[in-house]
Amino acid sequence: MHVAELWRYPVKSMAGEPLTVADIGSGGIAGDRTVHVENARGRLVTARSHSGLLGLRATLGPDGEPRVNGRPWAALEVGEAVGRAAGVGARLVRYDGPERFDVLPLLIATDGAIAALGIDRRRLRPNIVIGGVSGLVEREWPGRRLRIGQAVIAVAKLRRRCVMTTYDPDTLVQDPDVLRRIVEEFDGRIALDCEVVESGRVVVGDPVVLLDA
Repeated sequence: MHVAELWRYPVKSMAGEPLTVADIGSGGIAGDRTVHVENARGRLVTARSHSGLLGLRATLGPDGEPRVNGRPWAALEVGEAVGRAAGVGARLVRYDGPERFDVLPLLIATDGAIAALGIDRRRLRPNIVIGGVSGLVEREWPGRRLRIGQAVIAVAKLRRRCVMTTYDPDTLVQDPDVLRRIVEEFDGRIALDCEVVESGRVVVGDPVVLLDA
């Protein structure tokens, strides 16, 4: 098995960026989800209720600061775009506490499960895609550990999926059948919620080893 893809999402609920190398620590991939969207009342807003956020692309600039569609995240035009996507008064807020993750700091998907579901893997919003995995063997991994490059990752559980999987990552057209299939054929769960046991650098192409329980 090997690291097929690495992904970072500097702004929660926006489209992310592919990486060739990532430093992984207790907070997951460095720079992941350090900014989020709040509404006018200061409440968190995600693409579950405002799918238009998925149409904005977040990256990290050369200065290490998030950018949205290539512009600094605090720029006026970015604020206007966020307002159109998430409602009047919505704004971007920096927060890098552990609660910024829906569950755990890393989401790992496998090519075997992606192929079995037959969808664009970006719908699952993984941080790491592991290649060379046979079928649905990922379902046997919770409670085990993975050595991925220099890092050691603990697999906690399969991720329960939500409505965000139903949106095409390019067109934002919704297909409710995607989530229906996940519920009916995969018990509503696919990909793996994980936490970091040992920090380290991970590079696309690095070997992945399933460690003894």
